[in-house]
Amino acid sequence: MRYLYLFSFVLFLLSCTKDVQTVIKADLYNAHQDRVGEAKFTEHPEGVEITLQVEGLTPGYHGIHIHEEAKCEGPDFKSAGDHWNPEGKEHGLLNPEGAHLGDLPNVLADEKGEVNTTLILANATLLDKGFSLLEREGTSIIIHEHEDDGMTQPTGDSGDRIVCGIISKKKDGNET
Repeated sequence: MRYLYLFSFVLFLLSCTKDVQTVIKADLYNAHQDRVGEAKFTEHPEGVEITLQVEGLTPGYHGIHIHEEAKCEGPDFKSAGDHWNPEGKEHGLLNPEGAHLGDLPNVLADEKGEVNTTLILANATLLDKGFSLLEREGTSIIIHEHEDDGMTQPTGDSGDRIVCGIISKKKDGNET
């Protein structure tokens, strides 16, 4: 009988932890180091859900990518490195061979220069397994000056990096 209670308790604990979601928030900064928004990353069954709120962009479409380094040194944000590409693929969501894991659909800034949207970064995770955005020191999210054409190597001809945010855990091991 004790084993039945123990087994029931273990199942209860497992069912509770199944619904716990990992959430990471990244403040977004422009080249002048002004805070212009926030990206929230949430573990999702299909990958990582990104809730994006940004202001101060020019109206129109902008390329957006996850980059390989957790660095956002302005004004050009080149410290963020290349697109996050752990599978070694070519760039572009329209590429028939598959895209970088860090390639995302363009975002549309409205007439006020604001973006409020949700995206899914398929096949990524925030957990300590698979293709984790938090491996090593973490990664970064970059918004580009122009629209990503979905094909041109290596960046989709999307222009300068104009907004950057670091995706990482704090040094004490807690999530930001």
